[in-house]
Amino acid sequence: MKFTYFSFLLVNLLFNNSKVPAQDLSNPELAKMAEADQRDRMNGPIDWNKLNREDSIRRAAVMDMIKSGKVQTATDHLNAGIIFQHGNDTVASAMAVKNFAIAIRMDSSLNRWWYAAAVDRDRMRRKLPQIYGTQFIRDKKEGKWKRYTLDSTAVNDQQRKYYRVETLAEQREKEWKMNLKPIADTYKENNSIEKTIASIRQQHRLGRLSAYSLEAEINTFGYSLLRQNKKEEALKIFKLNTELYPDAFNTFDSYGELLMTVGKKKQALKAYKKSLRLNPENENARKILSANR
Repeated sequence: MKFTYFSFLLVNLLFNNSKVPAQDLSNPELAKMAEADQRDRMNGPIDWNKLNREDSIRRAAVMDMIKSGKVQTATDHLNAGIIFQHGNDTVASAMAVKNFAIAIRMDSSLNRWWYAAAVDRDRMRRKLPQIYGTQFIRDKKEGKWKRYTLDSTAVNDQQRKYYRVETLAEQREKEWKMNLKPIADTYKENNSIEKTIASIRQQHRLGRLSAYSLEAEINTFGYSLLRQNKKEEALKIFKLNTELYPDAFNTFDSYGELLMTVGKKKQALKAYKKSLRLNPENENARKILSANR
């Protein structure tokens, strides 16, 4: 089976010497390189052959800077780690771990997630289990995402949180969410609101953690149907949301809005009253009810 994996910035360190103007102690050239490293990965589509060459040039330049003593501050080491992490061998990944470790040791306010991710990547390249759980891989044949092999006993959730990594439970939820087919896609494939509702009910039965809001996705899907002028189907979706989440004021507010749109005023006002009971601060429901007394 073949797999692929995914792989703050500038913090100005200033000193104030009474009447002497503040100076930036960090290496500006290194900062620009780290910014370019991140920017090149945000502007798609990516020419990976070109990017790999540029990454290699950047890593060589950073090695020269280290040798010449131009990597000094916490920010310098953070930026060096950002550049080294995209190397394709264990030399580069070890340098990333080392530089991130130095950076957060010098300044613990920096983003500590970089260190945890670098440790996991380095262990992956050494064919060892990751320990924090930052790395997910995708099976090219099945197209599904999953966490790379994890030694869950090496660190605990408290340590994961310190390094700004999700807990093990949150990682399981994240994996589920990464493989989740959006409701809109399910509807597009089956072209049936009844089958889509059955799929939504199944998702709801499985139960969800706070990392994913099924309620919000259902609501968004309902409005997408409304924009397509599929009012009856949208009504079924908004009604479903009130059934699945009877204590959520927003589900009744949205349901009331659509009921009012299709001329079912009596039912709409009933939904708005329920929404206001659930949330007395719902000014939208209060305004509509006041206007229809």
